[in-house]
Amino acid sequence: MSLEITGKLIAKNNTQQVSEKFKKREFVIEITEDVNGKPCTNFGKFQLVQNKCEIIDRFNIGDALKVSFNIKGNRWERDGKVNFITNLDAWRVESVVNSESNNTPAPAATQNFNPSPETIDDLPF
Repeated sequence: MSLEITGKLIAKNNTQQVSEKFKKREFVIEITEDVNGKPCTNFGKFQLVQNKCEIIDRFNIGDALKVSFNIKGNRWERDGKVNFITNLDAWRVESVVNSESNNTPAPAATQNFNPSPETIDDLPF
């Protein structure tokens, strides 16, 4: 399941080489929604992995972005204790061009039924 969310880029970290075969890069967007007439601000930390790490290079702090992402979760057990970790894996980042983007609350995450970029059919017919 893919989701999309819009927000303002407030941080982008350097790429981390986690292991010989795995690298990741994290970035944060500020998400503002209108909740019962009041602005509510949240911060979403996303990760880009492998060959997607450079996607965020072309964007600057303060840019309004639309992020397409998947939720990935893992479970592991150590010393008899079960732990969980959840990641927001971004696979597409686009600029949002809107003159009112700084004053308009961003919509909540929405569901997109394309499960991954590999399933997108770009044929014109």
